[in-house]
Amino acid sequence: MKIKNELLQACYNYANKRIANYKAEIETIKESIESNDKGGDEDDDSGNGKLFNDLEKNSQHLSEANKMLDGLKNINANTVSEKVIAGSVVKTTSNNFFISISAGKIDLEDSSFFAISHLSPIGMLLLGKGKGDTIEFNGNTFTITEVI
Repeated sequence: MKIKNELLQACYNYANKRIANYKAEIETIKESIESNDKGGDEDDDSGNGKLFNDLEKNSQHLSEANKMLDGLKNINANTVSEKVIAGSVVKTTSNNFFISISAGKIDLEDSSFFAISHLSPIGMLLLGKGKGDTIEFNGNTFTITEVI
């Protein structure tokens, strides 16, 4: 269970860092809009238009990052299942996966894990599978050697 807790914490750190970055970017954009409004030429809206677009994009990214965080809250690192579920650590003949959020590669001690969403293409292939099952992804065949 230690490995699950460490992977879950790494995913929390990833999501929280994204949230903090988007919030900071949104504040910077808001400040730029305000300073443009105070001292700008009324005929020049092109700068604010781009800023409003950036604000909207960052707000959408912030919403997605908050959804990631909410998804992590549904994972119990102490849950044990023989079949792959959200929160499972899946070791295969090729790669190791943590079914959680799409957070990329996480290195722990002497192993690497890919934090993937259960909604990702490979995540959907792994769900419900158990030790000894095989999946094919992008022309590669993986055999599950362990589900934690």
